[in-house]
Amino acid sequence: MYEEVQVLTHSSIRIAGNQIIYFDPFHVEEETRDADIICVTHEHFDHYSPEDLAKVKNAATILVCPKSMKDSLSNSGISEEFTELVAPGDELEINGVRIQAVPAYNIGKQFHPQQNQWVGYLVTMNEVTYYIAGDTDINEDVKKIQCDVAMIPVGGTYTMTAEEAAELAEMIHPKAAVPTHYGSVAGKAEDGQIFADMLKDKINVILKM
Repeated sequence: MYEEVQVLTHSSIRIAGNQIIYFDPFHVEEETRDADIICVTHEHFDHYSPEDLAKVKNAATILVCPKSMKDSLSNSGISEEFTELVAPGDELEINGVRIQAVPAYNIGKQFHPQQNQWVGYLVTMNEVTYYIAGDTDINEDVKKIQCDVAMIPVGGTYTMTAEEAAELAEMIHPKAAVPTHYGSVAGKAEDGQIFADMLKDKINVILKM
């Protein structure tokens, strides 16, 4: 269920099921060109990196992005024909994978305003639903999430702290939780372990970085 998940760095995630899906590829070390689908949560440099998209995309890769990024995609290297633009609440199916865009925004911070309509994703593949939160705080929308595996930012500053992320995990109670968004661009290397310690004996936390 979570063995398929890799956190390459920061919020750069790869899930290998019947499709290879990347989320916010960033600082990708190897040129794999193996992506069937790439999902981008928003346009900040550590989430939308054309240089890193180029390392994982191929001629058949489908790119999923927020509609608000439409004017920023000319350098993606992926044509409009292979691009799907989404807003929170939109659902689509690509090659047998169900993808739902869900809201991702800050409360009391200016970095990820709700009006930008940036997103996280609920992805169902191989009968497992993965939640990739994107850059978000606890808000009324994310409290409603239902998933098997939750990938949640824990690094603070731009998103939730490890303590806040643990609070959200308890609210949505996935079968497994994977901390992200710490140890490089934001947060400390130990934030993942703090998150895990707070959820000990409550939720299975898997450290992937």
